[in-house]
Amino acid sequence: MTIFDEAKIDCHTHVFDPARFPYRDDSVYRPSAQEIGTASQLVNVMEAYGVRHALLVGPTSGYRTDNRCMLDAIERHGNRFKGIAVVDSDVSRDMLLDMKRAGVVGVAFNPAMEGVEATQRAAPLFRLLADLDLFAQIQVTHEQLLALLPLIEQTTTRLLIDHCGRPDVAAGVNQPAFQALLRLADTSRVYVKISGLQKFSQLPYPYEDAQFFARALLRAFGPERCVWGSDWPFLRAPERMDYAPLLKLIERLIPDEQARRQVLWSTPCSLFGFEATIAHALPA
Repeated sequence: MTIFDEAKIDCHTHVFDPARFPYRDDSVYRPSAQEIGTASQLVNVMEAYGVRHALLVGPTSGYRTDNRCMLDAIERHGNRFKGIAVVDSDVSRDMLLDMKRAGVVGVAFNPAMEGVEATQRAAPLFRLLADLDLFAQIQVTHEQLLALLPLIEQTTTRLLIDHCGRPDVAAGVNQPAFQALLRLADTSRVYVKISGLQKFSQLPYPYEDAQFFARALLRAFGPERCVWGSDWPFLRAPERMDYAPLLKLIERLIPDEQARRQVLWSTPCSLFGFEATIAHALPA
């Protein structure tokens, strides 16, 4: 059995459908051409590679706090998808409850693109997410995590750290922010996405310099606290990217089949509520 035959959940994807859901007028970046990926196109990719479910992440590009495209995809494809929404800091409890009922499992914060200040001021929203048992998904880069540690330490919210924390590869694994991320493994409510290596690597595929950081996270957090994501449809990719090589890369990073099954299937099933389909999704 190869990784293409194994049951998998892709925990970082986006959907863009500007023909049905136009981009916001204030969007700084508007995905176009091959960067556009509709829900139907994503399902086709998933079926081609044996991916049973996907976590849709509301993008800062194109839509920002307009979650209609993502919510429509979840509604149309049933238990195939769950979602991470993008919301305003003053979002109401009722709105979050409505989105949770519609299949949203968390809210995204993106200091990597928007700076740390807005997230630092989001303690009330973090408390609301904790109360509703929703994740806070955080994408940082370089040393930004250090500025958010006071918030992380005082909250009880379950956290998803995007794209391996996007460390500075030139600074090595001993850089303070990455060491702080590794220490968060001692906090049982923090999980890491082994994804986005192309976002911080200085090398082409298979991103040899970034692999050191991914392996360190896998060792620290263990397969029970790591999930995998492709980042499809690969916005602002530094070079051409395809789905199959990314699957081969995670197979290389996690050569043990049992550990890989935990990261690709068991952990995201448990975290995001895909348990109801386990019996139907596993190979006979």
